[in-house]
Amino acid sequence: MRDSFKKQATTQENIKWNNVIRRENELYSRGNDIRSEFERDYTRIIHSLAFRRMKHKTQVFFSPTNDHICTRMEHIILVESISNTIAEYLGLNTKLTKAIAIAHDIGHSPFGHQGEKILSEISKKDIGKTFWHEKNGLEMVDKLVLLEDNNQNLQNLNLTYGVRDGIISHCGEIDENGLKPRDEYIDLYDYNFPNQYNPYTWEGCVVKIADKIAYLGRDIQDAITVGILDRHLKELKDIMNLSENDAINNTIIINNLIYDLCENSNEKVGLKFSDEYFEFMKKLKEFNYKYIYLDERIKPSTEYFKIVITTIYDTLKKYYTDKERFYKMYPEIVKDFEKWLKMYWDYERYGVCKNEVVFSIENEKEFCQAIIYYISGMTDNYAIDMYNKIISF
Repeated sequence: MRDSFKKQATTQENIKWNNVIRRENELYSRGNDIRSEFERDYTRIIHSLAFRRMKHKTQVFFSPTNDHICTRMEHIILVESISNTIAEYLGLNTKLTKAIAIAHDIGHSPFGHQGEKILSEISKKDIGKTFWHEKNGLEMVDKLVLLEDNNQNLQNLNLTYGVRDGIISHCGEIDENGLKPRDEYIDLYDYNFPNQYNPYTWEGCVVKIADKIAYLGRDIQDAITVGILDRHLKELKDIMNLSENDAINNTIIINNLIYDLCENSNEKVGLKFSDEYFEFMKKLKEFNYKYIYLDERIKPSTEYFKIVITTIYDTLKKYYTDKERFYKMYPEIVKDFEKWLKMYWDYERYGVCKNEVVFSIENEKEFCQAIIYYISGMTDNYAIDMYNKIISF
């Protein structure tokens, strides 16, 4: 019901407030800023280069020439819209949900979840830990995404705990109903796997659910657009309780799920769908996996992504083992990679870099981690362009 969570909103009256707005380091002030802490986070994110690159990263379908297929950027905006609608209706802090939503997928690699799986295989082999985009998102905003300060020096984003927590806690792949925030204020680097902990705030819980609402319907819409669901539309309409002549409309799916969630949620039961709609979401997800994510049309692109990412990774590793030869073979790639490295390593840093040192030049494992971070930040097109430079003479 409307405003039913107003007393639980993350405001100054909330017992968690000081923890939620806490930053690892004090953020500089211009003295005339009218924004709240979460509004500052929001604008710091949207002004970053990492955010801009989302418009050229795959959501599900690798279709760089089709303007009407959802990219990672469009998905992010859709999650922001859905979470804002839910939070506003329930009486929660919409400034916090907007900041979490706009940043929640900033840790995604090129080529969507397929790229994420490939990077995880590399990471387990060379570093001994898995790569997952929620954790990478936290590390990106904490260590890698930089902005100019008042003196044109590059500084870390230094976001609030509430937004950082929302990023790493947003996993929408798990089927759960009655979501509630955790009580514990934890070190976010204690996360060892996705969905290990619930978000710390109700607003973080809203974004987590909005993420799932957003991708379920939109992925179906895109699959219809590219023509891979033609044989399965009757089954889909049966799941959606539509007649043969009814159109499949993503906005109706979103609206019905939002309404059902808002009407069935309260502080006692948590953010909860009715049994009918929770079952509907599970069936929709099963349908998507069976006929979209595992479709045979997806497999060739997955194989291509693996060749591109592993080739880039293996090539960049040669920089560490044989720098002189690497310079001669790939001068343009060296230039771009070194330009990026010099913002984060402990050797020959740019004078304007006042951000945290992330890598030691003497540590090979840290160098491998640097390559993974570097690749994870690439757009699809940038990764493909680098691959083509590697294989060309």
